[in-house]
Amino acid sequence: MKVTRKTMGFTLIELLIVIVILGLLMSLVAPKMFSKVDSSKQKTALAQMQMLQTSLDTYRLDVGDYPTTLAELRQSNAANWDGPYIPKSVPNDPWGNPYSYQSPGPNGEDFLLMSLGKDGQVGGKDENEDLVYQ
Repeated sequence: MKVTRKTMGFTLIELLIVIVILGLLMSLVAPKMFSKVDSSKQKTALAQMQMLQTSLDTYRLDVGDYPTTLAELRQSNAANWDGPYIPKSVPNDPWGNPYSYQSPGPNGEDFLLMSLGKDGQVGGKDENEDLVYQ
């Protein structure tokens, strides 16, 4: 049986050209996609803090004051406690760090709930920016 050029498949040059084209496309698309990951983590953190704020307000309505720690949303010995106020343990922020909680807040607010961002340090810009919920 005689083998013709058309039945042999792709040449090495053709495969290399396809790989180079795919690499160029990925170098253009990947940075855009990875930048969206950071902004979605910030949005997730804000949504989690809003859920925690609702739980904190419910706790305050039942007990009369905000809890001293977020763990009291799951278990507390306070009078009139009717929890748990969150279904599972207090979540970490999307970067794996615990939320910072203070009651009362430092400037006279009822409470301060904060995520320190990707770097886990106070201050920062972009994905390292602190997210504050009061």
